[in-house]
Amino acid sequence: MNGSEIATKHVRWSVDGPVGTITLDRPERKNPLTFESYAELRDLFRALAEAKDVKAMVLTGAAGNFSSGGDVHDIIGPLTRKDMSGLLEFTRMTGDLVKAMRLCPQPIVAAVDGICAGAGAILAMASDLRFGTARSKVAFLFVRVGLAGCDMGACAILPRIVGQGRAAELLFTGRALSGEEAERWGFFNRLCEPDAVLSEATKMAESLAQGPTFAHALTKRMLHLEWDMGVEQAIDAEAQAQAIAMQTQDFRRAYEAFVQKRKPTFEGN
Repeated sequence: MNGSEIATKHVRWSVDGPVGTITLDRPERKNPLTFESYAELRDLFRALAEAKDVKAMVLTGAAGNFSSGGDVHDIIGPLTRKDMSGLLEFTRMTGDLVKAMRLCPQPIVAAVDGICAGAGAILAMASDLRFGTARSKVAFLFVRVGLAGCDMGACAILPRIVGQGRAAELLFTGRALSGEEAERWGFFNRLCEPDAVLSEATKMAESLAQGPTFAHALTKRMLHLEWDMGVEQAIDAEAQAQAIAMQTQDFRRAYEAFVQKRKPTFEGN
């Protein structure tokens, strides 16, 4: 399957060369998520495992905002009327979206501007790299609607990005993190101007797509798996992963390019 063959109805999906871009596109309400868009995003990230032409991803929102999270009218209201079975079906489905993001082989670069709240903040958190703006506001605001901060892997992933104490503060208070603070805490890899954040994120994705993408997929996989490993187990697992990478043609191409004093051209095999 090629990335251009993937069809979407609830989010905007495009492929330009080796880079795929997902745009959360309900700008009139700051790009909230619905039952349908959650499921579609989950299925899209799962399909990307088979999209060999897509080497890196950009995730962004339309019209100056990333995402306001779960739609109050389309999601939160109906959830108050579901029984435990229906609620668990929903929370497992949203968690499956984060699993799909972490397990898809392509690096995901989030371009974050404006509001990035609730489930929107989770999508940014679950990405591999995050580019933000000074005016962006990141808020894990579940507590503000009477819910726990342990949503979609937040208690596992967020502390690994910003640290345990800072994650606890964000999840207990639901306060908004300014763009400058988010960069200082390590949530954002860098800050960009609002009119440049998408292009800078795309440039990063293009750069990653030109690299040894099979090896990138191994790196992403090991970053995910090693959360549950001790140091010795991680070192052994990395020895196996790197030995696999050493069997690729990209490794040979890099060596030959070095000998010939030229820049290597990687093909992902």
